[in-house]
Amino acid sequence: MQVKPALSVLVAAPRGFCAGVERAIQIVELALEKYGAPVYVRHEIVHNRFVVDSLKAKGAIFVKELDEVPDGAQVIFSAHGVPKAIPATAQERGLDWLDATCPLVSKVHRQAERMVEQGRHILFVGHAGHPEVIGTFGQVPDGAMTLIETVEDAEVVQPPTEELGFLTQTTLSVDDTADIVTTLQRRFPSLVGPKGEDICYATSNRQTAVKAIARRCELVLVIGAENSSNSQRLREVAAREGARAQLIQRAHLIDWSWFEGVSTLGISAGASAPEVLVQEVVDALRERYEVDVQEVATATESVVFKLPRGLAA
Repeated sequence: MQVKPALSVLVAAPRGFCAGVERAIQIVELALEKYGAPVYVRHEIVHNRFVVDSLKAKGAIFVKELDEVPDGAQVIFSAHGVPKAIPATAQERGLDWLDATCPLVSKVHRQAERMVEQGRHILFVGHAGHPEVIGTFGQVPDGAMTLIETVEDAEVVQPPTEELGFLTQTTLSVDDTADIVTTLQRRFPSLVGPKGEDICYATSNRQTAVKAIARRCELVLVIGAENSSNSQRLREVAAREGARAQLIQRAHLIDWSWFEGVSTLGISAGASAPEVLVQEVVDALRERYEVDVQEVATATESVVFKLPRGLAA
């Protein structure tokens, strides 16, 4: 009988689902229970194919735009938030809609509205094309915000006024965002920021946890989707700490050649990735290695967000 090689596995905690993702998924599941299938969801409710496919199997239908939703149907908006025009259009059509926007994203939306009401132009730190960025830009009039993606952008931006504020996407790299904001504050000393950190607690906690394990690992696997901003940031954080880092959606996508010379492996999961996918990866490792699993916890999370009225028990 062939002896399996030993592999030490450090599993980051916190990892996986955050309160906003749990709330969004629960909204879809409760809507299906209350209204029956089908329930329509505009865009992926969260950025995870396993989650989306699981909800499809229960009767959710995912669409790109509202014109794909038939009259009289129930529609849900994704956790990333939507421009104001979307619920307004749903209202005009008489659609029954529920908003699964993460409350921490909604907080950024309200901050944007207040800054514009104060006559400020907003420098918004985020990634072009991400649904959260599109949704936040859609809260204010055209031209009221300028997107800043990099320190280089921050160095060259020429705002239309000296009355400025800044806000950020909730799922960014904590370190990169700090560098960008420092640059903006140096160039624009009167720049007004949000009262609290816009990068959400879950994003920050998961990056801290990955830093703690990556320093001890040759390889880190981050379980998450390619289009998941917070998952991509976890991969980048691990790489900066000196580990080789790979983003995978499922265990069967592991390339075992990555493991050459690896004695200690790190595992984390993006905020949209369920714990079952972490266990799936650990099970796949056990088939090839004598695995010693250790959880490394850097924080404990207890955040819970309220459900929309009408769905709460």
